This record gives sequence, C-alpha cells and structure tokens, in this order.
Amino acid sequence: MSYDYTVFAGTQGNIGHRKTDRLLRVAERAALPVVIYAEGGGGRPGDTDNRPGVNLANPTFWQLARLSGTAPLVGIASGRCFAGNAAVLGVCDVVIATQDSTIGMGGPAMIEGAGLGRFRPEEVGPTSVQGPNGVIDILVEDETEATRVARQYLSYFQGPMTDWTAPDQRLLRGAVPENRKQAYDVRPLIDTLADTDSVLELRRGFGPALVTALARIEGRPCGIIANVSAVNGGAIDRDEADKAARFLQLCDAFALPVVSLVDTPGFMVGPDAETRANVRHFSRIFLVGASLQIPFLSVVLRKAYGLGAMAMTGGSFHESSQMTLSWPSGEFGAMGLEGAARLGFRKELEAIDDPQAREARYREIVDGMYEQGKAVNIAPYLSIDAVIDPSETRQMLSAGLTAIPVSLLPKHARRPMIDAW
Repeated sequence: MSYDYTVFAGTQGNIGHRKTDRLLRVAERAALPVVIYAEGGGGRPGDTDNRPGVNLANPTFWQLARLSGTAPLVGIASGRCFAGNAAVLGVCDVVIATQDSTIGMGGPAMIEGAGLGRFRPEEVGPTSVQGPNGVIDILVEDETEATRVARQYLSYFQGPMTDWTAPDQRLLRGAVPENRKQAYDVRPLIDTLADTDSVLELRRGFGPALVTALARIEGRPCGIIANVSAVNGGAIDRDEADKAARFLQLCDAFALPVVSLVDTPGFMVGPDAETRANVRHFSRIFLVGASLQIPFLSVVLRKAYGLGAMAMTGGSFHESSQMTLSWPSGEFGAMGLEGAARLGFRKELEAIDDPQAREARYREIVDGMYEQGKAVNIAPYLSIDAVIDPSETRQMLSAGLTAIPVSLLPKHARRPMIDAW
C-alpha cells in the first residue's frame, strides 16, 4: 500500500480510504503482512468525493489496528508524513524512515491553523527528533534501502533458513573484558553469536543502554535483547524498559523465541530517576514477561544484579526463562556489590578511622562478595542451569531452541495487539 505524493500531496481522500479499507480487509482474512509507504499530508481538506466533507466514521485506522498481532505491519516514511498518514505509520509494528523524513501528527498547515505558529515541514518531527525519542525503529538513507530493510524484516517471520554460516565461536571467549569494571560494546558479541549478516537492530537511537534486534541462530529466527555496559553501565532506565517490553510483545505475537544477554547492575534509581515514573515503566517488563508464550533463553555475560537482572530474564531466572546459562565471568547479587558493601558494612567501615585501612577493608569486603557471587559458586544453588564455555553458547542456544516448542496457539490468539509504544 502506497500513498502517492504527486497526487494531492499524498493526502487521504474518501475514495482513497475506501480503497485502503478493501485491501486491509483482504489482508486480515488471509493474515497477510502489510507494507505501507506512508508519505503524505494526512486528511484532504475540501474533498469533493465526500459531502459534506467530514467522515469521522471511516474505518481505515480501526481496520489497520485490527491487523496488529495478526500479521507483520511495516511502515515506511520518506519525506513528509503528517496527520492521518502519520497515524497509519504509528500503528505499524516497525517504522522504517529515510534521513529526509519529517513525521508529525499535524503538518505545518494544521499547526498554523491552530494558532501555534508557522513552521517549515522540515521543522516538524525530523529524524533527529523521531529517532532518539523512539518513533523510528530503523533509520536508512533512501527508499531503496528502506525497501531492502523491509524485506529483511519480513524474512524473520517466514520460518527458518537452511543456508547459513557462522563466525568462529571461539571469539566469544574474549568478548567480555577480564576487568569486570571495563565497558564494552555488546554488538560485535551479538554479531558473532548469530548467523553471519543476520542481525537487524531496532530502535537503536532510543533506550541506548539496551539492544533489541532480530537475528537467526542456525537458521532459526529469534529476538535478541542485550544490555549495553558502555551506557550507564547497562542499567535499565525508563526508555530501556519500554523498549524491552514492546519488543517482547512483538516477538510473542509472531512466535519468535527470545535470547536475552544479561549484563546489568539493575534498574536505574535515585530521586531524578523517580521523576520518570520508573515504578510503572519498569513493571511493564514483568507484566509482559509473565504473559509470554514463547521460548525465552537467557545467558548471563557478566553482571546480574537485582530486579533488573530478573527483568532481563522475563521476570524470573526459572519461571519465564526456560534455560538460564552463565559465562564464567558472570557475577550475581541482590544489588551492585560496591553498594551492598557500603550499606551492609557501614558501621564497621565508619568505625575505622584510618582512610587507607578503611578502603582496604572495603576492598576486602567487595572482593569477598564477588568471590561468593561468581557464577561457579552460584551454580550449585540452582539459580542458574549451567556455567558454560562462551564458545559453546551458540550450540547450547540452538539445542534449547530445538527442544523447547513454540506455543501452538494460532497467531491471532497469542496477543490481541502489539503496543504502539
């Protein structure tokens, strides 16, 4: 489905709505994916095909929203996409936008008519705004690349592939720095773990402390979530929580297993963090995780602390995650070790007058906690299922994906819709 910007600036006339509605009804009956090129100015003022010119009963937006969770919906924005066209775009599961896109719920004419000032189209929702704020899932150069990416996106929902290659898995042994405090980029790790050239990251500019991506492991499509230690140490803040919750809904709707790569000190806390309604936003991960009907496999790469680590495994190392593995670099605790040492041993540390002696005792406590919380020492207590050689991760995940069946529920019964946010 494509609006034609050369005809009345791609606006949605009455006949255009009827034509769209026909296509969407056919797509719903057959559970067909829909790709929408959404460039256009929205509703068509003065439309002579519909007298007296107002049709608030038109079913286009309702009909498109009904498709959510039934079949993949791909929205492509290039150039100006305003009002009704932007509403259509926003209903889609994934939004692919070109660099020159401007996306807004009202275009310059509507903004001026509302007495809010005069603006050029390029000032209303440019990609520099709509990328970091989460509206755009994938940013591309032009419509040609957008079309290629749309095809790649749809390929993950078409079943496994028999033709695949993989990088040397021994590279994973050096993927996490030996220094437990050193940050690293998790994306090369994901590229090594997945089939060659199979990773497609979504919403990269939004919630930067978390990666959400579609990928394949031995030809099987799956979703991957992973903490980014280079951003706030991998802590989960409001945007990361929303990003994870929405991505899990997408995977659940279309029966894609999820692989979670955990390296987080937990949820972001503090007075400033609480101004972002984090209590509610963080809880979304637990609510969505508890309702998943897909295989969920977790691998602890390094830090796994508190509620944030539990959220990264769908809510529980055991209940939501059917297989929870750890690399030898894994470390576990109810909260960050440094903070736990300062809080739990505050009186003892305050009683030491000599600053150097106090620091030495503090380091001794932290080192003891670290030793106690190492993966090999946690494993006998059954919080995790196994400690593995990093080079065996792909093999273990593939075995898990083979052994754990995907829910046999029909697609329309999995999830009533995929949240727009």
